[in-house]
Amino acid sequence: MHQYTRAFGHPSLVTILAKFFGRIVEHEINPFEDILVTVGAYQALFCTFQALVDEGDEVIIIEPFFDCYKPMVKMAGGKAVYVPLRPRVGGGKVLSSGDWVLSAEELACKFTPNTKAIVINTPNNPLGKVYKKEELQMIADLCIKHDVVCISDEVYEWLTYDGAKHLKIASLPGMWERTITIGSAGKTFSATGWKVGWAIGSGHILKHLKTIHQNSVYHCATAAQEAVAQGFEREYEQFGTPESYFQQLPETLHHKRKKLASCLEGVGLQPIMPEGGYFMIADISSVNVDLNDSSAQDEPRDYRFVKWLIKEKGLATIPVSAFYSPEHSKDFENYIRFCFVKEDETLNAAEDILRKWSTGK
Repeated sequence: MHQYTRAFGHPSLVTILAKFFGRIVEHEINPFEDILVTVGAYQALFCTFQALVDEGDEVIIIEPFFDCYKPMVKMAGGKAVYVPLRPRVGGGKVLSSGDWVLSAEELACKFTPNTKAIVINTPNNPLGKVYKKEELQMIADLCIKHDVVCISDEVYEWLTYDGAKHLKIASLPGMWERTITIGSAGKTFSATGWKVGWAIGSGHILKHLKTIHQNSVYHCATAAQEAVAQGFEREYEQFGTPESYFQQLPETLHHKRKKLASCLEGVGLQPIMPEGGYFMIADISSVNVDLNDSSAQDEPRDYRFVKWLIKEKGLATIPVSAFYSPEHSKDFENYIRFCFVKEDETLNAAEDILRKWSTGK
């Protein structure tokens, strides 16, 4: 356990990952060809962009997006092209992340002869959207039509709520051979300090990621990989039963999610209920506070609001426009992101701060 193991993944870990996810995608996964174990999902993403994106290649990024996608594309010499998820027009208030949708026409027009890849994140950070099968099929059809690779960041795959079902785009017809699926043991087992992640895909693509890995990080901690392997071995046997951690975890977080949503509604904010993930965004357009801080006059409204909230009330949140490109961020500056995966005492403290603010105390 305290010595080097196989550079591309500890044998026991890649074996159970192939067995576990092969059952889910209904495709035989070769543990030693189709899987690369990395230092967290972050390094899996880095290896993917470095291996597959060349100078001048275009990479479509669906917004809102995890902040490392853009610089990693740029570092590889590529050009990021953005397509936002937008709240569905009509039908009253937008209450769920499922109400944020892609325009098929807008996405289709972004594909060009220079398009190398598209990046999706489901469940999405910060929105919590879980892509439905028809949405994934629309993306898959375009990938196949234009011979484009799909980079699917699925680190929150086991955290879905209210009956939302996570579906791997790699399981759709014609997509296994053109999809890199990114996973995270830290998010899977609530142990982010272990920094174990993976990329899964066809060996003819994975071999290029392995070249980057071998010449940068080379190797991941053996003991952490063995621990993750044992976790997946247990889950393979318990999968789909009440004893499964993958079933217990979202049930636990569901209550924290409801608690935060109730608190936000109680102080006049409009939460967008996430179908998955750690986070919840809230609409602050109805909030009327003085944000005329001279040091932040040129910043988006959500940036000014979160600075006001932490300075005046001691509550830290994230501006959602930070997850958008400059060309689209203005359209989304009335949202802020909360994290509900906290100890109950932390959630209670946040609730206390918000209630005192709403009552003017």
